[in-house]
Amino acid sequence: MSKAIVVGVDGSGASHEALRWAADEARLRSAPVVAVYAWSFIPTQAIGDPGVLAMPAGDLAGQLGAERDAARGLLEDAVSEALGSEPGIEVEQKLVEGEAGDALVAEGASAELLVVGSHGRSGLKAALLGSVSRHVVSHATCPVVVVKASS
Repeated sequence: MSKAIVVGVDGSGASHEALRWAADEARLRSAPVVAVYAWSFIPTQAIGDPGVLAMPAGDLAGQLGAERDAARGLLEDAVSEALGSEPGIEVEQKLVEGEAGDALVAEGASAELLVVGSHGRSGLKAALLGSVSRHVVSHATCPVVVVKASS
């Protein structure tokens, strides 16, 4: 079996296209797919003195858990929507806390291929890479494919 094909997932049309492309390529290579969703936790802060922790630790942990669960749900929904309930290949869903570009480059370090979607904007901007795809193309140590969403 080949090394994994890592694909960035964010729920956009371009990332759905990237997931489908990665799945098709994985079938050709007999490789597994690792669908990566990067997320960041930014706790809400109560109004008051910005130097004082306004939220008890238990509330903070609950908020972190809720955010992680929401991110996991977005990843599961995106994979299901793009690939269906039986994709016919091995698909690992992976949550990574951190900046998306850095997370994908790190995950791609041991991958056969790294697949990302473009940012999917229309007009002239559609020809340009988004910030995450630009970062991945510039820093990845494996081959990278950027997939544009269909119009």
